Amino acid sequence: MSNLSNFLKANKIKKENATYPATKSLIDEEGKPLLWTIKPLTTRDNDRLRDECTIQVQVKGKPNMTKPELDTSKYIAKMIATSVVEPNLNNKELQDSYGVMTPEELIKEMVDNPGEYNNFAKFIQEYNGFDETLNEKVEKAKN
Repeated sequence: MSNLSNFLKANKIKKENATYPATKSLIDEEGKPLLWTIKPLTTRDNDRLRDECTIQVQVKGKPNMTKPELDTSKYIAKMIATSVVEPNLNNKELQDSYGVMTPEELIKEMVDNPGEYNNFAKFIQEYNGFDETLNEKVEKAKN
């Protein structure tokens, strides 16, 4: 029989923020890549992001019938934007300096190297407990 008190919130281990050098193109005075601060997502955050990125797609050959489909690119961009604490991607001055209006657009402008963006996305997904990235799952499903 378990001890209920072990399950109380006060006993839950809190995951700490992490840092990650998202791009080599933003450097400090010593030429080292700037470290971005990343926070863990909650299950509620993830559910909200999935809902925001799920669209209804017409089922082929079946008029008036749709099925839900996740827009994975949009979901990953929103996951990254929600996880980033520093720099503040909602900062108007920062967005204006890159000529964008949303945190998701800003991420893609600041980390404009596709390889770095994919590595950053993979780090965010793994940090948030996804053993395989969404892209890896999609590739497995195709095969």
